[in-house]
Amino acid sequence: MFHDRTQAGRVLGRLVATSVTDQPLIVLALPRGGVPVGFEVAKATHAAVFDIFLVRKLGVPGQEELAFGAIASGGTRVLNRTVIGQSGIDDETIEQVTEEERAELERRERLYREGRPSLDLRDRTVVLVDDGLATGATMLAAVQAARLQNPKDVIVAVPVASHEARKDLSRVADQVICAEVPHHFSAVGCWYRDFDQITDREVRDLLGRFRTPSNTPHNALQTPG
Repeated sequence: MFHDRTQAGRVLGRLVATSVTDQPLIVLALPRGGVPVGFEVAKATHAAVFDIFLVRKLGVPGQEELAFGAIASGGTRVLNRTVIGQSGIDDETIEQVTEEERAELERRERLYREGRPSLDLRDRTVVLVDDGLATGATMLAAVQAARLQNPKDVIVAVPVASHEARKDLSRVADQVICAEVPHHFSAVGCWYRDFDQITDREVRDLLGRFRTPSNTPHNALQTPG
């Protein structure tokens, strides 16, 4: 069990630093919970860039923590047909939840990026970070969306993951790095003593703290035009 996301990020950061030799790295965190973790990973690996990668989980109505899919910037949507079938979700509900989450994704895009363009990931080694993987649907959407930009490698890094999620992500990512893969996995929050929700202000603060003159390669990685 981790104390909080910061401590988990430090543990994960050491693992990533020893497992990934390719440089420079682009570390992209999934807001909001992945940002404190990603911040520590970026520091530990001396990443050229630390930024966000926007993905929204599509939660089963009434059981929002159970994801039946996810959407990512650029219009990527991933659906878990097994969960959809078991939960009895109809097409109308799928579209309604998707539209609601798309609106939130666009809001966060405006809030967190503050006018900055998206990054150019072509031929770069990208590390996608979250605070944990339960079903893995959100991270799966992130990997698939990142792939559309033709990066050199896409690496998934999380402090804790279920066996099923790690297995699923291993099929689509070039590498999956997990600090803990418990035999009995219930929910990501069960593996943290402090799992309070991360605020928008905290996300913006951590992004701002990493953007210093010593990290100016960020500008060279922005998508032209």
